[in-house]
Amino acid sequence: MEACYKISRALQSVRKTKPLVHHITNYVTANDCANITLAIGASPVMADDICEVRDMVALANSLVINLGTLNSRTVESIMAAGKRANELSIPVVLDPVGAGATPYRTKIAREIMNEIKIAVVRGNLSEIKALYGINVKTKGVDSSEEFSADKAVSSDIKKVAQDFANQFHTIVAITGKIDLITDGKRVKLIKNGHEMLSRITGTGCMCTSLIGSYIGAENDYFHGAIAGVATMGIAGEIGYSKLDKNEGPGRLKVKILDTIYHLSEEDILKWGKIYEE
Repeated sequence: MEACYKISRALQSVRKTKPLVHHITNYVTANDCANITLAIGASPVMADDICEVRDMVALANSLVINLGTLNSRTVESIMAAGKRANELSIPVVLDPVGAGATPYRTKIAREIMNEIKIAVVRGNLSEIKALYGINVKTKGVDSSEEFSADKAVSSDIKKVAQDFANQFHTIVAITGKIDLITDGKRVKLIKNGHEMLSRITGTGCMCTSLIGSYIGAENDYFHGAIAGVATMGIAGEIGYSKLDKNEGPGRLKVKILDTIYHLSEEDILKWGKIYEE
């Protein structure tokens, strides 16, 4: 219950301060990321050209880096923006989409972790394992493995997440059927969401944008990560509950945006399923 109250306060902070969230993201989900950032009450900017990223990130309250449609042009911009954000103490969120899928993608993701101070890294289980150095196989940019209820609380996965967080001094958010967030010591599990979310492209990317919105408004990155992940899951559940029997993923995506726009403290307290591990 305490975690839900903290999410509610963080949501109020986002809506009051309207943080500017600079995205260097992928072209498949850029529009979705911009819209969900607006829905939560923040302001998105999607500049990725090397000629302006340093200046743009200097205006922002947080930086979101997403590797979905990785290319050499954006890698240069990512490195420049990330290092400039570090200089200005602007928090950076990394979404290492597809890490482990190809050697190049994995190499770039690891270089980012080594050269840029990341406040929060959000990925699925396969991506986090790949960044940690465990050999995995992914399905394109999707996870090749998921948590089950038992697997989510297993000591080996918790240890990987906590060791990763401690090694890079970052917050790790592993999302899936059950979500795990850790700062290396504390571990939270979130059991919100609906399986239909996996039928919508970019729900992970949108979740990362929500995290960027929260940590752009407050300096508590651990609870900002919890808030972003929980908000996405709660919106998925509420949105699904409002679907008519003939509606599917397309309508759910719209309902998620609408739910986040209207999200209230009562919704968070009623639907939030956040547990200390």
